Amino acid sequence: MTTTVLLVDDHPVVRSGLRAVIEAGDALTVVGEAATGEEAITFAGHLHPDVVLCDLRLGSGIDGIRTTIALRALEPAPAVLILTTFDRDAEVLGAIEAGAAGYLLKDVDPEVIVQGIHRAAAGDMVLAPDLAARVLKGMRSPLPKLTDREIEVLRHLARGATNKEIARTLFVTEATVKSHLAHIFAKLDVDSRSRAIHVAQETGLI
Repeated sequence: MTTTVLLVDDHPVVRSGLRAVIEAGDALTVVGEAATGEEAITFAGHLHPDVVLCDLRLGSGIDGIRTTIALRALEPAPAVLILTTFDRDAEVLGAIEAGAAGYLLKDVDPEVIVQGIHRAAAGDMVLAPDLAARVLKGMRSPLPKLTDREIEVLRHLARGATNKEIARTLFVTEATVKSHLAHIFAKLDVDSRSRAIHVAQETGLI
């Protein structure tokens, strides 16, 4: 029985390479290609693929996580297998929580991709052992919840802005910026600006 696959990647050369890999595998056929998340949702609604092989970053449109949520809401819902170059904990965990059947990195052997598609179609979870351990750890230790303004302050911090510069950009007082920083430090369990930036980047908050 043939497993049908929809490819979703914003780079044509990547889609071509994946098509060659997949169609060289046993009982697999590519039924369509999409360059954006929006296209993927539309095509999946018409083509009804068994598996959608989807990148995490899809240009200026919706990303792979939001695409996964929409695809999993279809009837029938395809299995979604994320194939990307990004392996930060927040991205891996976010994809799984969105309903993805698995998460693979683009530097894996072609055979791993082929096997992953078959496993996703069969309802299995597809994760490398190290990613699986990190997902389990992330589920046990949820990421801290920062407000939109706190995220904004962190992004300015990461660019090297001072409190005074952040206050001027956000049209607030320096005291307000210091208050935001105090909340950020407490939530991230850090005691310095550099540690806050490091933790935020490692966990995908910024």
